[in-house]
Amino acid sequence: MIERLSSAMGRIAPSPTLAMSTRVLELKAQGVNVIGLSAGEPDYDTPDFVKDAAIEAIRNGKTKYTAVDGIPELKAAIRAKFKRDNGIEYSTKQITVNAGGKHTLFNAIAATVDVGDEVIIPAPYWVSYPDIVQFAGGTPVIVLATAAQNYKITPAQLEAAITPKTRWLILNSPSNPTGAAYSAMELQALGEVLMRHPQVLLLTDDMYEHIWYAQQPFATMLQVCPDLYDRTLTMNGASKAYAMTGWRIGYAGGPEWIIRAMGDLQSQSTSNPCSISQYAATAALNGPQDFLKERNAKFKERRDLVVSMLNDAPGLSCPTPEGAFYVYPDASGVIGKTTPKGKKIETDADLIDYFLDDHRVAAVPGAAFGLSPGFRISYATSNEALREACTRIQSACADLV
Repeated sequence: MIERLSSAMGRIAPSPTLAMSTRVLELKAQGVNVIGLSAGEPDYDTPDFVKDAAIEAIRNGKTKYTAVDGIPELKAAIRAKFKRDNGIEYSTKQITVNAGGKHTLFNAIAATVDVGDEVIIPAPYWVSYPDIVQFAGGTPVIVLATAAQNYKITPAQLEAAITPKTRWLILNSPSNPTGAAYSAMELQALGEVLMRHPQVLLLTDDMYEHIWYAQQPFATMLQVCPDLYDRTLTMNGASKAYAMTGWRIGYAGGPEWIIRAMGDLQSQSTSNPCSISQYAATAALNGPQDFLKERNAKFKERRDLVVSMLNDAPGLSCPTPEGAFYVYPDASGVIGKTTPKGKKIETDADLIDYFLDDHRVAAVPGAAFGLSPGFRISYATSNEALREACTRIQSACADLV
């Protein structure tokens, strides 16, 4: 037998965030006292009322195939959510339900991007964005947003990146991996650029919408630039806000022609998302939302702890994010230094290896997210673990010469 993979497989790589999480699990299984800060999921449990809805669905025999892109009850809940939270009106035909946010993104890009198409992706970016674009045959156009600009691209940068080949702009706010969030005014300025280029579609990834700390309320693009309605796909999901990462429910609202194409693709790949997960997500969106504020208060407390301690680490500079549960310290001040064992820190990957091997803290290097030198830390864990991890990072940085 000849082993041969498709050429498309050469355009993607395994997720570096999942690879680090796997490495942490392996070390823990060996009895190593490692603190893992690489996983991008809440440490809270799925709310009981959501679990109860899933159990009820099982008992009522809701275990058969469903409509390919979502049950009517969940689509209705999604429509109500968009109207309630974002002031966006969608018809049922403008809603798709998928097996997680990554699946939503994959369907959208695979259904609309051809060889030669360009997709603008601000960096730091979620690791899956460029790989999915490349898998579809498109070309990622990376626009760097540094710590000095709070990890957000400017209208001038967006204007300069757009060409006649531009098919999409992917905008993630609050961001994975930085937690940076665009204000309504900043979104409007970017939207004005897009209005001058009618060939450009917009995918706004709002997965962290409800994990929000800024004084001003969350805004998505269509709230401030409704004229972009006919070419904007607004993506969200149950994973982060409702601590339902394993349930695998993502969704989006957008132009009917895109939603229909995504459904056609899904009908020949995964077919419907898990039926039980769909009924659980319906309960999540329709049920009480007050627990979100309580959890956000705890996340904010953790954010403040981590930002403060990392800024006290020699050579690190950590901006304060407005949302999500990540920080992205700039590590410029430690590059070029040497560990006590004589290894030179030449890249942020070297730094992360040093943290893990010598101080038993796991993070993800900035190279995975398109902007170095830096790294991502998830603070979706206990205050005690975060305090100990940051103490270890402080010691690690202090030991460099």
